[in-house]
Formats: sequence, structure tokens, C-alpha cells
Amino acid sequence: MPRQRGLAREATGEAGGDMRSGEPMRASDEPAHPRWNELMEEVVAPENIARAMKRVRQNRGSPGIDGMTVDELPEHLARNEQFLREQLLSGVFEPKPVRKVMIPKPDGGERELGIPTVVDRLVQQAILQVLGPRFDASFSRHSHGFRPGHSAHDAVYEAQQYIQGGWEWVVDVDLERDSSTE
Repeated sequence: MPRQRGLAREATGEAGGDMRSGEPMRASDEPAHPRWNELMEEVVAPENIARAMKRVRQNRGSPGIDGMTVDELPEHLARNEQFLREQLLSGVFEPKPVRKVMIPKPDGGERELGIPTVVDRLVQQAILQVLGPRFDASFSRHSHGFRPGHSAHDAVYEAQQYIQGGWEWVVDVDLERDSSTE
């Protein structure tokens, strides 16, 4: 069982007396910060949901544990959009478990891949469209991982430029999970 590191045992700050500092809290347990409500309104705005659905459908992908395909998403959403919106705005939306599949690695062996449901992918995309631009602006221009307009090829090119400019060291950091917490 993973250990939780660095969490206070005593309540401090604004957290209630029965909460440990750092523990996640459901949005419905306490009044939401007004800014959170504004952001969620942007997330569930019809034009944002429509853009998110278009992107999810373009990306295709396999069904999650519920078996729903991306082609079934528009009809599902037509029937359930208001319910999904209410869940997101009230903070009670919970993603479904991901479907686990094993895929081959180029050098042999396999790796685990988790496939979310298409509804969960829609919600993720809708949130990304609202939060992504806000956070991306604060990232270093030298950060290339999982960012729009930045690729591994860009990172290699940048490293080559540094070497040609006389630098002797290039450091590539790939952060994975912290094995000390297991």
C-alpha cells in the first residue's frame, strides 16, 4: 500500500479539524471558491463541450470499460448533457475506472495502457481547453513534454543548438513515479 508522505496529522490552516492537511476534498464538502465556479462554467459551456467532443472524435481511440465508442458519444451527450453539466458544476462527477490493456513495447515486453471512457475523455478535454492556456503560459519555453507546439524533435534540436553553441552538458529529465513512496 502506498505511503502518504508529508501530510500533517493535525489540522492546520483552513482545513476542518477532522481533515488531514493535504488530503483531497470533494467540491461538495465545502463551499467552492467563486473562481472555481467561474472556471467550471467555462468548462461546461456548450461551445467548449462541442469543441471537446470534436477533438475526442478526431482522436478516435478504443472504448473504455463501458464499451461506448466515440461514434456513440454525440447521441449519448444529446441525452445526458444536462446531467453531466450538473454533476460537473456541483463537483460530484466521478470518472469511471480505466480499461487496462497491455501493449507491446518496441524493444520487447509489454507496457500497461489505461483507456478512459469516452465521456471521461470528453470531460478531460473540456477541462484542458479551459485550464491549458492559463497554465501553459507560465511554463518555461524550454519545457517540451506533453505540451502543444512542443515535440521531442524540438527538444533534440534545442539540445543540438546548445552543444553547437559550446555547452558541454545537456540534461534530459523524464519524471516518472517516485518509487520511494511505494
